[in-house]
Amino acid sequence: MKVILIGGTGHIGTYLVPKLVEAGHDVVCVSRQQSQPYADHEAWQSVEFVGIDREKSEEHGDFGAQIVSLNGEVVIDLICFTPQSAQHLAENLKGKVRHFLHCGTMWVHGHTVQVPTTESAERNPFGTYGINKAKIEAYLLNFHKEYGFPVTILHPGHITGPGWLPVNPAGNLNPEVFLRLAQGEEITLPNLGMETVHHVHADDVAQAFVKAIANRESAIGESFHVDSEQALTLRGYAEEMAKLFGQVPQLRFQPWEVWQKSVSERDRELTWDHIAHSPCGSIEKARKLLGYQPKYSSLQAVQEAVEHYFQKEGIHYP
Repeated sequence: MKVILIGGTGHIGTYLVPKLVEAGHDVVCVSRQQSQPYADHEAWQSVEFVGIDREKSEEHGDFGAQIVSLNGEVVIDLICFTPQSAQHLAENLKGKVRHFLHCGTMWVHGHTVQVPTTESAERNPFGTYGINKAKIEAYLLNFHKEYGFPVTILHPGHITGPGWLPVNPAGNLNPEVFLRLAQGEEITLPNLGMETVHHVHADDVAQAFVKAIANRESAIGESFHVDSEQALTLRGYAEEMAKLFGQVPQLRFQPWEVWQKSVSERDRELTWDHIAHSPCGSIEKARKLLGYQPKYSSLQAVQEAVEHYFQKEGIHYP
């Protein structure tokens, strides 16, 4: 089938494009510019690139029409962040596409009541990103119910892999946390370190998209979590990473009110966002209906990403 991939040269697309090509699909990659994927693969040689600035095109009101003109049977949207953007594209694609797949986020759940969280759990989103993604999900699923629009929504956790840093055991993106753990130095975590993060390797996210296409009848009209098998507590995450580096964990804990004063504003904002959400998603639905089976545990995905970062930066540890 002909697959139109919107935003295909980023984290997910780096792994998704080769999988789509290997599955026998013709792939058209739509992006603002032909940037390089995070990893080389010969499959990219068979991909057609179409340059469209989505933001400008949506301002002109013709983005959906441009996507329709590419005549794809399947459209995958990896970079939709507002309900208006989702509505514009879906209304243009109505009756003109066999399958539409949207990349959502575990953030649609916001505050959860029971863990692991299932897809049927009540939505309690907070923050602009989570609220908008929840609105997009609600709109697309309702569009399916009213008009039969063939949509599938995949909700990844914290995507990681070689080429970008994962959310660290302090709940932010400061690489210093990993460096200190690698050197056997003490790190300080907020509260008791029992909040959770739920990583997923970009390769596994790509796997889920391919399996959703292959299992179209089971996937249409549904949302699926795309995570690793298990989430990590911040404390457990820090302890296991220290051990992977051959170190004895050196951890200290401080109440949030104290801890937040010791870090930068950016680190504070990211940590609060992550510990306030504390995602822990069930993947049983994706496993049962799509045959999704993550290859990476959270720790394996993180370790691969961190080792790549250290190598790239020339960082050595004992």
